[in-house]
Amino acid sequence: MSEPLRVNGPRLRADLESLAQIGRASSGGINRTAFSDADARSRQWYRDRCDASGLDLSLDGLGNMFAQRAGIQAEAPAVWTGSHIDTVPDGGPLDGALGTVAALECVRRLAESGLELPRPVHAVVFADEEGNYSHLLGSFGLAHGYDQAALEAMRGRDGDRLVDALNGSPWRCGEPTGTRVDAASIHAFVELHIEQGPHLEIAGTPIGVVTSIVALGGGRMKFHGQADHAGTTPMNLRHDALQAASAFVVELPGIAASISPNAVITCGLLHLEPGAANIVPRLTELTLDYRDPDRERLDKLAEAIHAAAERAAHNHGAQVSWQPDLSIDPVSMDTGVRGVIAQAAADCGLHTMALSSGAGHDSQNMATLAPTGMIFVPSLGGRSHCPAEHTDFKYIEQGANTLLQTLIQLARR
Repeated sequence: MSEPLRVNGPRLRADLESLAQIGRASSGGINRTAFSDADARSRQWYRDRCDASGLDLSLDGLGNMFAQRAGIQAEAPAVWTGSHIDTVPDGGPLDGALGTVAALECVRRLAESGLELPRPVHAVVFADEEGNYSHLLGSFGLAHGYDQAALEAMRGRDGDRLVDALNGSPWRCGEPTGTRVDAASIHAFVELHIEQGPHLEIAGTPIGVVTSIVALGGGRMKFHGQADHAGTTPMNLRHDALQAASAFVVELPGIAASISPNAVITCGLLHLEPGAANIVPRLTELTLDYRDPDRERLDKLAEAIHAAAERAAHNHGAQVSWQPDLSIDPVSMDTGVRGVIAQAAADCGLHTMALSSGAGHDSQNMATLAPTGMIFVPSLGGRSHCPAEHTDFKYIEQGANTLLQTLIQLARR
């Protein structure tokens, strides 16, 4: 029996290390917010590697990027693989980048090998997975599409408008309202990702086969008070937007616990106006992220969050308004694709374990289009979304080889 095709390990490592320098901050973290200058440089980096390998690269109206072997005009539905290239503020070098670079490496290796497959294999880079403007922006556009009103309502973490960012970006082609793809054109989708949790490392298992992905919601909660002098306005006469918001935030852990042991709520972004130490805040805006594996419980979580905000506002003489993001449904990974992943890992001599994902991924949008699976590799200490994010390269290479064999098997079906 011939040796199975493998990725080019040194090239994969070199590409990951090279990409990790784009947007690198003095803290050691990486800042590649979607549609930022660093994001544009990373996209050029990706194009350069596609050009060097003779791959065709195309874009859509939201900035999703698609790479494939040049000259392939197969009529059969394609196998897709990929992830995202943007990061959270001060993020790590592997979240998204691993799946993006490994997907590119797999498509390059297939092109170099000359291996003939009944189905083409495409690498994809999804735009704004990390939700600067909206959670899983690019993949949602592929699966569901956006109308113009929804796009115009989206604001970034810094308050800029998505439509302005798109209009000024050379990394899009076509209309952002015309990005939906035909599900019949995709045979399957597979994403390689770091676990972002501790389970694989604790178990000493190199490959995780993802069973399901959590439901995801979020939005902006605005507490409206009254600006007054900090020295002359008695405490009992204030309409302090921050006091109302603080009372609300203190309730969040109890709200999550009341819904389910797996529910989580995070407030990671806070904005005050007018924004001076000697003025009672008239506006406090919180950006919220909340999750649960069950959609019904996610909806109950949203209701409880809104009720708590109303109570806090009332108790502090403020008003509150809520601007929700689009909620993302939980999904189960396709059992057939999961079986192919497990077999591919076994063919590479690797043990696997099944586990669910508490993080959101583009795979949950892709799962509405085609049978979808995810491959996890261990995260050191379970750390992610921070400069300490790390995975030993031996696990990275094992994950990439598992991905490659999975793609080959799916493309042969």
